[in-house]
Amino acid sequence: MFPLERPRRLRRTPAMRRLVAETSLEPRHLVLPLFVREGASEPVPIASMPGVVQHDLDSLRRAAVAAVDAGVGGLMLFGVPERRDARGSGGAAPKGILNVALRALSEEVGDGTVLMADTCLDEFTDHGHCGLLTDDGVVDNDLTLEAYAEMAVAQADAGAHVVGPSGMMDGQVEVIRQALDEAGLDETAVLAYSAKYTSAFYGPFRDAVESQLTGDRHTYQQDPANGREALREVRLDLAEGADAVMVKPAMSYLDVVRQVAEISEVPVAAYQVSGEYAMVEAAVANGWLDRRRTVLETLTSIRRAGADIVLTYWAAEAAGWLRSAR
Repeated sequence: MFPLERPRRLRRTPAMRRLVAETSLEPRHLVLPLFVREGASEPVPIASMPGVVQHDLDSLRRAAVAAVDAGVGGLMLFGVPERRDARGSGGAAPKGILNVALRALSEEVGDGTVLMADTCLDEFTDHGHCGLLTDDGVVDNDLTLEAYAEMAVAQADAGAHVVGPSGMMDGQVEVIRQALDEAGLDETAVLAYSAKYTSAFYGPFRDAVESQLTGDRHTYQQDPANGREALREVRLDLAEGADAVMVKPAMSYLDVVRQVAEISEVPVAAYQVSGEYAMVEAAVANGWLDRRRTVLETLTSIRRAGADIVLTYWAAEAAGWLRSAR
């Protein structure tokens, strides 16, 4: 007449639930993406991402210190330049905003956190694509690789501990690894955006970097319909020397995160992207969701799927919540 098994025994108290929790979420698992705007004298709010700003250099330093104090695992930097050109030359320029910001944060926090840099041209090109274009407007894979190699070396010279090639060019990890090693920067790690999907959830990010994109990125980012293709991309990046691999976006691709975690011998990252952030913030603003519970639940779900590292715009805030709950 009564159940022989009672799983509820292990849910009776907070202490019991904490004891048997299968997945942990800690500040060290979180990476905070930061935007820095060239020429800015104060932070510039991003309308589609409430609470997120384009930083000036001073506010960037303050945000970085606060995040490190909260215990986050790392910072991922994106630059918003004043001028762009067809080759995205500002990405590799020593005085380009991203490299200037890397040097500033390297001086500010040193090895107190992991400094990561977005190694992609889209923020710096006047056409908004992640690669260099042929005369007929097609992204030239192999010519782009040369630009990525130059950019990665510049970022490592500026203080990046990790470079993050996110353009989905074939062979990008191998070319960057070789360029870093030849420059004597063999300790700089490569976080490969191995499975980056052509997603509708990137919309607010394009506001954040003031993207100049014309057309789309279907010929180099992955089709959302494909899962096996992601595993092929991961295997290729691992063979080319990736120190960690990434799935982006995270929440709509948890199945891919799980499959990648099952085959990867290096850490797996997942990026909770701008649209995923904006959806939750919009629902919270309308009173439909409890903000703290929702944020922590989404981050826990990404960890449960197999991500060792989670890039999220809530990183510093969530880290504070987690530390205060100890």
